[in-house]
Amino acid sequence: MTRVLVLNGPNLSRLGSREPDVYGSTSYDELAALLVEEGAAIGLEVEVRQTDDEAELVSWIHEAADGSIPVVLNPAAFTHYSYALRDAIAQRTAPLVEVHLSNPAAREEFRHTSVVAAVASGTIAGFGTGSYRLALRAIAEGVLR
Repeated sequence: MTRVLVLNGPNLSRLGSREPDVYGSTSYDELAALLVEEGAAIGLEVEVRQTDDEAELVSWIHEAADGSIPVVLNPAAFTHYSYALRDAIAQRTAPLVEVHLSNPAAREEFRHTSVVAAVASGTIAGFGTGSYRLALRAIAEGVLR
C-alpha cells in the first residue's frame, strides 16, 4: 500500500467553525477521517497532519522528499508568500498535489498568486473536501510525476 502524507497549513484545524460559507461545515477531524477512509478504499495509506508553523510544514516536506512519499498539500496562507515552502517542495521526489477547498482565483486578489504551484505536480481547487479526494485519486492512479 502506498503511503501518502496529507499536509495542511495554518488555520485548517479550524475547519467547520472558520468561515463555513467559504470553507464548508466539515470539521478538520471529519476531513481527516474521510481522507483515511477514502485512501484505504483506493489502496493508499493516508496520514493527515496539520500545523500553523511554517518550519514544521517545511520539515514534513523534507521528510516526504527523503522518503519519496507522495503528498497532498493544502498550504493555506503559506500558498501566497512562503518561499521556504516553495524551495522545500522543489526538492520533492514523488508527486505533490496542491489543494484548496475554495477557489483562490475567485477570491481576494492577494490569494490569486501561488508561489508553490510551479513546483507542484498539479493543483486542485474549489471543490471543497472533494479537492482532497480528487488529489488522492490522481496519486492512486499514477497520473502525476
